[in-house]
Amino acid sequence: MSTDPKALQRTEMIVKVRAGLMTATAAAEALGVSRKTYYKWEKKGLQAMLAAGQDEASGRPSKEESAEMRALRRKVKTLSAKLEHMAETADLRLMLRLLERRDAKKKPQESEQ
Repeated sequence: MSTDPKALQRTEMIVKVRAGLMTATAAAEALGVSRKTYYKWEKKGLQAMLAAGQDEASGRPSKEESAEMRALRRKVKTLSAKLEHMAETADLRLMLRLLERRDAKKKPQESEQ
């Protein structure tokens, strides 16, 4: 994963300011922004660092399915079966109509003979 050099520079400046190694004014000047913009970036950066430091559940995620997921899987299975049945019914109706048309065309020819 490559990181944007400007983002790295902003992060470095934020760390230096927070460590007391440089002033916010100097960091803003180095970044080519106003102090107000620097402080906005600092706030966002610190919030992102805090969020990244939150404890996550250890180990692999549970493979146990929730009741909601099981219900959704059953619903999908039921609806898929119904859809397949409807498609088969539509195919049968189409075949029936085609046969009826064929038979309708044959009847006038048979009566002419």
